[in-house]
Amino acid sequence: MLPTTSVNSRSQGNGALSPRDAARHTAGAKRYKYLRRLFHFRQMDFEFALWQMLYLFTSPQRVYRNFHYRKQTKDQWARDDPAFLVLLSIWLCVSTVGFGFVLDMGFFETIKLLLWVVFIDCVGVGLLIATLMWFISNKYLVKQQNRDYDVEWGYAFDVHLNAFYPLLVILHFIQLFFINYVIISDSVIGYFVGNTLWLIAIGYYIYVTFLGYSALPFLKNTAILLYPFALLIMLYLISLACGWNFTKMLCSFYKYRVK
Repeated sequence: MLPTTSVNSRSQGNGALSPRDAARHTAGAKRYKYLRRLFHFRQMDFEFALWQMLYLFTSPQRVYRNFHYRKQTKDQWARDDPAFLVLLSIWLCVSTVGFGFVLDMGFFETIKLLLWVVFIDCVGVGLLIATLMWFISNKYLVKQQNRDYDVEWGYAFDVHLNAFYPLLVILHFIQLFFINYVIISDSVIGYFVGNTLWLIAIGYYIYVTFLGYSALPFLKNTAILLYPFALLIMLYLISLACGWNFTKMLCSFYKYRVK
């Protein structure tokens, strides 16, 4: 049986939150609580965050099932524990340092690369994608336009982080073992391996994003979020036909950015 919200949080049996409880559930209050916990590591559940990272690879549906539990117990879809974000940041730093090492970058170049990856690739792009998906889902995918049924922006950002983590592991960790000896070479096998890893990584991002929004019971037609797969496969086939090496292009771009 799924956990349910306590009836004490409702006012006088009419199904609405009391003024005191409503104040606790505003976006500002949730954001303040989340940011405050960033400075209290003992209050973070890192073990559970590691569990989520593992299951994002093996069974991402189970991760989103937990979001249902949070909604019923804490009346919010988005995470209230920043442990996942902290672990993702650590993993991002470690993998980026490894990326700089493989590309033979100096200390300051690696720092510049780290800042770029954290604030542009992860946070900047994440804010853009989360805001876009938040707008689209609330504007076109909600079954009935009602303030009680809307996608939280924090949840949209959580979906991005969930989808970004497998992409990060594939492109910033697994790919590192093949860059210098296989992928960057001018051979067919080089751009085949590199572009295939990109196909898997971006495909996984699309799939985990789809699962995130399809898990919300008040959304409709979420299958359209899988449509980018067609464009992704088309670009993959075109890249193989033209010998376009995505990874080699990315490495050249990063080296140019950190000069």
